[in-house]
Amino acid sequence: MRSDVIKQIEQNKIIAIMRGIETDDAVRVAEALYKGGIKLVEVTFNQSDKNSFIQTANAIKAIKTAMEGKMCVGAGTVITVEQLQLARDAGAEYIISPDTDEDIIKKTVEMGLVSIPGAYTATEAKKAYNAGADFVKLFPCASVSYLKALKAPLSHIKYLAVGGVDLSNAKEYMQAGASGIGVGSLLINKDWINAGKFDKITETATALANQL
Repeated sequence: MRSDVIKQIEQNKIIAIMRGIETDDAVRVAEALYKGGIKLVEVTFNQSDKNSFIQTANAIKAIKTAMEGKMCVGAGTVITVEQLQLARDAGAEYIISPDTDEDIIKKTVEMGLVSIPGAYTATEAKKAYNAGADFVKLFPCASVSYLKALKAPLSHIKYLAVGGVDLSNAKEYMQAGASGIGVGSLLINKDWINAGKFDKITETATALANQL
């Protein structure tokens, strides 16, 4: 299973980051993303609202059920074992974090899930890789030149560029050696969702997917 998920991330490249979206809308967003050619989605935990954790897990489960065989669903902003277990039980196939937490990385791999911790420095990236990370989320990815600089001595690590990636630079990040990118509000605009304009999500997803 892990190897299949890793392969899907490498092939599809774009992870759409979903934050604070109601469960019913989450499924519609996932469907709109899929129509635009995006097959990877991350549903994030809101650390400032513990009561929302179950809602996040429910959204993961709903997307997993509705898009079975079409999309690969993961959990984002996972920083505790509790959240990791909720995500696993909901059907998440990969675990993304904003930081390098060796315990979370190791526990993720033990559970048979793909580990994508966040790192910014060379020290963090190396520590994440040595702990068993499958990919390292370069976050925040300040610039294409920074990715190139980090990639030069640590070329054995698979990086996902997240933070500041948009239509104007997505292709550059891939050319600089990123294995994939993570994109949030560019794709999943809450104003579009509230207005029922899911076609705008599909349109933007298509434009981004066509660049890669």
